[in-house]
Amino acid sequence: MLISQPIRIAIAGSTLGERVHWQALQTSSSIQLVALWHPCHKSPNNIKLNPELSVYSDFNLLLNDLRIEAVIIATCPKCYFNLATAALNANKHVLLDTPIDLTITQIKQLQQLALEKKLKIAVNFVYRAVPLFQQLAHLIHNGVLGDPYLIKVDWLIGYDKKNHQQIDWYQEKNVTSNVIDRMGIHIFDLLHWFMGPISSITTLHSTVLEEKQLDTITNDIKSANIALIQITLKSLTDLIIPAQINLSSRIPNGRGFWIEFYGSESTLIIGNENQSDSINDFGLWMAPKGQSLRRLPIDPSLSFDLIWDQCRVAPASRIQYWWAISIRTNQPMIPGLTEAYWSKYMCELTEVNPQNSRVERLIFSKQGFS
Repeated sequence: MLISQPIRIAIAGSTLGERVHWQALQTSSSIQLVALWHPCHKSPNNIKLNPELSVYSDFNLLLNDLRIEAVIIATCPKCYFNLATAALNANKHVLLDTPIDLTITQIKQLQQLALEKKLKIAVNFVYRAVPLFQQLAHLIHNGVLGDPYLIKVDWLIGYDKKNHQQIDWYQEKNVTSNVIDRMGIHIFDLLHWFMGPISSITTLHSTVLEEKQLDTITNDIKSANIALIQITLKSLTDLIIPAQINLSSRIPNGRGFWIEFYGSESTLIIGNENQSDSINDFGLWMAPKGQSLRRLPIDPSLSFDLIWDQCRVAPASRIQYWWAISIRTNQPMIPGLTEAYWSKYMCELTEVNPQNSRVERLIFSKQGFS
């Protein structure tokens, strides 16, 4: 869809803002970047290449810029709620990067405010915009599996000690976000998208520390870097489907990211062993009943037009485009806060002592959350 009048936006945050969202906007015809915000005057190095961009250190001044219709919030996750609330109150549409640190109460408050203001909030659930995941969803929704029997998820990654990008969350006493918040939130969203709502959940958490870290870590560890989760999902045909989810951010030579679907008519597997590119190196395999697995080619109609060095840029560009269409056509934005709510709800249910487990039976309203 061609948007005749581009959405004029600002980016809040310089790290993800520069590496991902700014890069995604470079070739966009539907969105025009006009301003940047960072509280410490920090701006991307290439700001001097575009003197037309306004740079703010005061978020309220940015919101008073009448050129700006919408704001991409890609700064520290703990700032999302306050920044998003301020943007909505200033009648700006909002795109949130992954809502790791938002609570379900905050998500509901943002949703209510957006509805009152008739504004659109997008959530950057990147895997919904990855071609092979879209292709997989199409196959599942068209009944290729037959009756689904079992789902198995492995997201087992390590890190490069010399040049690692991951945060050792457990080293910060007041940090509560963990492997479920940062990885599980994507899994819960994907499984809800592919199959339907989660109807029960059991969790087991663990925290792995290196021996040299033990003397410097307090006993008040609030986060886990290993999680084993068992859930049941209710399919569109009311079948109850068991699923096993294994997550870890501390597995040397980990398997990567794999999801396996087993059904009466076929098996579907999507996976990626490359831990340095969590987007572009996925493969999709299918085995009809009685046959061997074969790799499926990417549907050309779903392929990215461009691929950037930073793997998250291409799916972010696609979600930005969906957001722009939603704003101009006043259609619902997916993925948005409804998807964020259910995924974060699952994360909050699993926030128990790492040495304990818990079963929750869930009842979902057909009207979603309201």
